[in-house]
Amino acid sequence: MGVLSGLKPEKVFYYFEELCKIPHGSYHTKQISDYLVQFAKERNLECSQDDSNNVVIRKAASAGYEDAPVVILQGHCDMVCEKTADSTHDFEKDGLDLMIEGDYVTANGTTLGGDDGIAVAYALAILDDDTLKHPALEVVITTDEEVGLLGAKALDCSQLKGKYLINMDSEEEGYLWVSCAGGLSAITTIPVRYQEVSGEKYELVISGLNGGHSGAEIDKNRANSNKLIGQALFTLEQDIPFCLTALEGGTKDNAITRLSKAVFITDKEAEEAIFAAAEKLQNDWRTEYTGTDEGITVTVKKIGETTEKALEQVSQEKIIFFLVQMPYGIQKMSGSIEGLVETSINPGILMLNEEECKIVSSVRSSIDSAKDALTAKVCYLSEFLGGDCVTEGDYPAWEYRKESKLRDVMVDSYKELFGDGPEVKAIHAGLECGLFYEKIEGLDAVSFGPTMKDIHTTEEVLSISSTARMWDYLVKVLENIKA
Repeated sequence: MGVLSGLKPEKVFYYFEELCKIPHGSYHTKQISDYLVQFAKERNLECSQDDSNNVVIRKAASAGYEDAPVVILQGHCDMVCEKTADSTHDFEKDGLDLMIEGDYVTANGTTLGGDDGIAVAYALAILDDDTLKHPALEVVITTDEEVGLLGAKALDCSQLKGKYLINMDSEEEGYLWVSCAGGLSAITTIPVRYQEVSGEKYELVISGLNGGHSGAEIDKNRANSNKLIGQALFTLEQDIPFCLTALEGGTKDNAITRLSKAVFITDKEAEEAIFAAAEKLQNDWRTEYTGTDEGITVTVKKIGETTEKALEQVSQEKIIFFLVQMPYGIQKMSGSIEGLVETSINPGILMLNEEECKIVSSVRSSIDSAKDALTAKVCYLSEFLGGDCVTEGDYPAWEYRKESKLRDVMVDSYKELFGDGPEVKAIHAGLECGLFYEKIEGLDAVSFGPTMKDIHTTEEVLSISSTARMWDYLVKVLENIKA
C-alpha cells in the first residue's frame, strides 16, 4: 500500500506517488521520461520522445467528440531539488519520502515536486480512463522547465495539431492565469585573487528564512540570504578587519535563497565583537522582516587558528560591494494590472572558488524593455567591478489574448461546478505558455492548477481537497470543449 492510497481521486494520487518514486530533478529527467513512454506503450497510445526527454502522448477523441478541436494538456516533469540541512536525501538516486499532514501531501525533508508533478499525474489519470468524455488529446510533458524552460524551447511544435492549450502549472485554486512574465538568468562572474593569511577562523551562517518561488512569491517581501550575507559582511568590516576564505548560498536562481555561509579569518581579539555583531544583525532583521521572516537566524562558529589562502582585499571588496549593490525583489509593479509585479530580480546562487565569485540571478518582467534594462544594470555593475555578465535561458512573456474561446469555456465550466469565479489574472512567474504561444500560430492557452504552498522549499505542500476539486474541474472543462 502506498502512502497516498485511499486519497481521492485515486488514479491521480496513485500516479503522483509513482512519479515521486522516480528521481526527476532538473537535468535528470531521462528515467521519468522513459516511464512516461512505457506508460503510453502499455496502453497502445501514440507516443514520441525527443533528445531533450520531452514526451508527447496522443489519445483519440471519445465518442461524440470527433469534431471537437484538439486539446493540448501540458505540464513539466522536472522538479526543484531542495532539502533541509540535515537531510541525507540523494535527489539523483532516491525517491521522495511522502507524508500526509491534514489536508496536505508533503515530503520529509525535501521539496515535494507538486510543481509540476501534479500536472503529470492529472494527465496520466486522464489517459488511463476510457470512461471520460473529451476531444482528441495531445499530452505534452516537457523537461527542465525549472532551469529556463529548456524542454519547451527544444520541443518541435510542428508535430502538434492542437490550438487549445491547457497548462497545469499554476499553484492556486480559483485562478485562471492568462498571461505571464518573461525572464532569463543573469550570470555574473568576478575574478578573484588569494593571499596566505593567519589568524582565527570563523563560519558565519544565515538561515531560518522562508524562501519561496522567485516569481510567484517575490511579492511576499521575504528576505534573501545572499543579500543578507553581503550586508552582514559589509557591517562586520566596518569595525573588524577580516579575510574571506569561503562564500556560498543557494542552488537555484528561481528560488529565494534561504541559507548562505561565509568563512573568514581575523584577529583573535575580534571574537567578542563578531558575536555581538551577529546578535545585533539577527535582532535587527527579525524586526525588519516581521510578518515574513521572523525566524532569521545568524550564527557564528569559531573554527580555530589557521594559516591558509584567503581573498586579497581588493577582490573581497568587489564581492561585498556587488552583494550590497545588487538589486533584489520587486523593481516595479504593473501600471495597468492592479497587484501584478511587473519586474523583479532574485540573486539565487552565490559561489566562490579559486578563480572567481559567481552570482546567478533570475530576472523577470512582463515588459521586454524592462527586463533588458534590469539585465543591463546587473551587467554594468558586474563589468564596473572588472567582472563579466552573460545571460542564459531567455524566455518570452506570454501576452494576454483579448478574445479566447478556451478561457470562456474554462470560466463557464468553473461557474457550472462551483457557482462563481474564477478570477482571471496575469502572473509574474514564468510559464511555458509563452514559448508555445510563440511557436504555435493562433494558440489559445490558459493555465490552472490545485493549491500548493511554499513551492521550491522544503515546506512545499499540495492540498488534497483542492487536487480533487481541480480534477473534477479538468474533467468538466474537457467535457465542455465541443467546438
